[in-house]
Amino acid sequence: MPHANWNDDSLLDAVTRQTFRYFWDGAHPASGCARDRQKTNGDPANDIVAVGGTGFGVMAIVVAVERGWISRADALERLDQMLSFLERAERHHGAYPHFLNGRTGAAIPFSRQDDGVDLVETALLFQGLICAQIYFDRPEETRLGERIDDLWQAVNWSWFTRGERHLTWHWSPNYGWDINLRISGWNECLIAYVLAASSRTHPIDPDIYHDGFVASPSFRNGRLFHGVELPLGVDFGGPLFFAHYSFCGLDPRGLRDRHADYWEQNLRHARINHAHCVANPHGFKGYGPDCWGLTASHGPRRYGAHSPLHDIGVITPSAALSSFPYLPDEAICALRGFLQRPAHRIWGRFGFVDAFSDDRNWYARTYLAVDQGPIVAMIENHRTGLLWRLFMRSRQAQEGLQSLGFRSPWLAAAPDAARA
Repeated sequence: MPHANWNDDSLLDAVTRQTFRYFWDGAHPASGCARDRQKTNGDPANDIVAVGGTGFGVMAIVVAVERGWISRADALERLDQMLSFLERAERHHGAYPHFLNGRTGAAIPFSRQDDGVDLVETALLFQGLICAQIYFDRPEETRLGERIDDLWQAVNWSWFTRGERHLTWHWSPNYGWDINLRISGWNECLIAYVLAASSRTHPIDPDIYHDGFVASPSFRNGRLFHGVELPLGVDFGGPLFFAHYSFCGLDPRGLRDRHADYWEQNLRHARINHAHCVANPHGFKGYGPDCWGLTASHGPRRYGAHSPLHDIGVITPSAALSSFPYLPDEAICALRGFLQRPAHRIWGRFGFVDAFSDDRNWYARTYLAVDQGPIVAMIENHRTGLLWRLFMRSRQAQEGLQSLGFRSPWLAAAPDAARA
């Protein structure tokens, strides 16, 4: 376990490298994809792989190669295994379910009616695959990019509009559109609209972004919370993964459209989340400058989307650690504070456990792919901007953002590494 007295770089190296092991040592043996969750005791009886978590895992593999934790050849071998699985796994209109069986490739229901497509998880998967496609660009690696492109072109984004003015999150071969959940309002889903707008085979009308995602009553805010004005989203900002998931690849620095400045949105969201934990209006034990961060994670009874409006005393390390690009001083303070807790309860084979509550003397006995992944990606973006640089140079980012009317420093330069 890293020591709180180490310098910042040593701490970040140790945390990200140990967290990366979730996606390397802990990957499903048959598919190479990311298990949705794993127990701290090493119980291997788990065939559930997470589609979005696998996208974060691909990003973690890219980071590992860049930092010399694994060889480029080993990474390519693992990616070949993952792609071979994804090519035969269950899809509908080119899009994947939330969960897959890592051995058979069949959909595993997320809930009773959610047994088919999850378009947002599909977008998070491709966010990672596109980063890999750009990174592995040597002549002998072209087949990898071609395989990713074949999967990418098969996604029928326009079909998921149902002929209406929004994307729909879920579709089931057994229940059709019964869940009827629009991808709208400010949340973690911006990446889905960017990718849908960039498709050359099945693109959406760009106005669907403005009419569907943005037009929701839950998109704009503009009120003050803890003295910070929040441009978008629910009161107090919601769980912090809103500022992380889409922005593992999308670079929010200088990213604007006619609706918002997305760096400012994410920065203010993180500040509000931090300020809430420091103010600690419910008086939970442990909260403070060195113990903050509310986002979706396991809790003492069940999984929950923790936020200032749903605060039950559970801190999720991923919330603060994935916020390094926005609040580096506050994030390193939290990291050092986490390391003051009992090592055998908060730290293990894949880094920090998913969540804990000093107030209830409870520590999770699990890790989650969608919490571990953003730690590796966002800390690397804070340190070098690697994944932002890769994704924003892709054709998908360039054309998707331009189509939707975004401005970004990346759009002023030619995407020299972009693929057709």
